Amino acid sequence: MLLPSIFENNFADNFFDDMFNFSFPFNYMGNGSRLMNTDVQDLGNDYQLDIELPGYDKKDIHAELKNGYLTIYADKQESKDEKAEDGRYVRRERYSGKCRRSFYVGDYLKEEDVHASFSNGVLSIVLPKDKNAEEVETKKYIPIE
Repeated sequence: MLLPSIFENNFADNFFDDMFNFSFPFNYMGNGSRLMNTDVQDLGNDYQLDIELPGYDKKDIHAELKNGYLTIYADKQESKDEKAEDGRYVRRERYSGKCRRSFYVGDYLKEEDVHASFSNGVLSIVLPKDKNAEEVETKKYIPIE
């Protein structure tokens, strides 16, 4: 089972925005999740998560597997200083930003089961499916006359 964390300040807003979208439960996102758009692919025996992290370097990104949750952290700090010849600042800017997103992946995973790579602003994570998981029953709709 692969579910994002449900901890967020505006949980109720996100819940009601997509409450009728039951195809895959990725509506409940953690801090900074709007910066971490995620595509999830079913590869048969594995899931692949492609998480967009534009502007971040590999050194800015960390992944942690703890208590069944896969959590991705991205932290960036940048400053630009430009001075005029006489020493007065013409422009001085600083940027600091963090984002985090958690997915419930189950207690069966170990760190060595998860493979991650980062290229062109996209973090790709491949994790195996739980071979012992019960198959989710497909919904059957009853026609109403």
